[in-house]
Amino acid sequence: MNIDLKYISYLLQFADNSLILGQRISEWTGHGLVLEQDIAMTNIALDHIGQARAFYQYAAEKLNQISIEEQKSYFKSPSIIENLGKLDEDDLAFLRDAWDYKNLLLVEQPNGDIAYTITRSFFYDHFIVLAFEYILNHSKDLQLKAIAEKSIKESRYHRRWSSEWMIRLGDGTELSKKKMQKALEDLLPYVGEMFTHSKVEKDLLGNENLIDLESIEKQWKVNIKEVLDEATLSLPEEMPWMQNGGKDGVHSEHLGYILAEMQFMQRAYPNMEW
Repeated sequence: MNIDLKYISYLLQFADNSLILGQRISEWTGHGLVLEQDIAMTNIALDHIGQARAFYQYAAEKLNQISIEEQKSYFKSPSIIENLGKLDEDDLAFLRDAWDYKNLLLVEQPNGDIAYTITRSFFYDHFIVLAFEYILNHSKDLQLKAIAEKSIKESRYHRRWSSEWMIRLGDGTELSKKKMQKALEDLLPYVGEMFTHSKVEKDLLGNENLIDLESIEKQWKVNIKEVLDEATLSLPEEMPWMQNGGKDGVHSEHLGYILAEMQFMQRAYPNMEW
């Protein structure tokens, strides 16, 4: 895989994280805790999907500058092969199968009850804000920085929303605290992947546009510990074995169900225009 395709794969990690998490959160539309939070979660889902669009547009632009043969070597999904050379954001979202998706395993995990949904967002929100801040401070890719600059305002709001609910429910009733603690412990095995280099990230080490995951991880741990202390929630004394593989295209069964629902219309009626 040439360096351009590796960088595109890196961009798709951001896009796929945003799209899949947005799709997951959107499942709460009409089912929120109260009307105010139903609307808030719907808007958060839209923010994630908007961020995904920006990353997909950039990735598609770079893909279209690469030869068809090189693109064929990258994609394993038959549906997308027909559109090589003229790819757009919809193709990348709706015509790739699970093995071509690069999202974290964390974001594809089921909603469960509200405790799982909030905890999943809490872990991810704290990560992505630090990632965008790093891009703004260090990246030389002007288009990537522009996406980060636009997205970080939304992501900081998401971080505040999920952190406030971690505190409210963690330091709430006995039942809410129990549910939040269980969600935290059940989702904790998926956080390590955020700070583990994918295969392409390993190959891109030294690239000035690559995030320093080690430095981000240290700050992430400090930040979430501060919130968890206020929420009276605790991390286990021994961290669990960490799941990984999503960034390299190896996913849980849950992603297949998400894509089957999300991609049905586009695959059943190809070349639709919205």
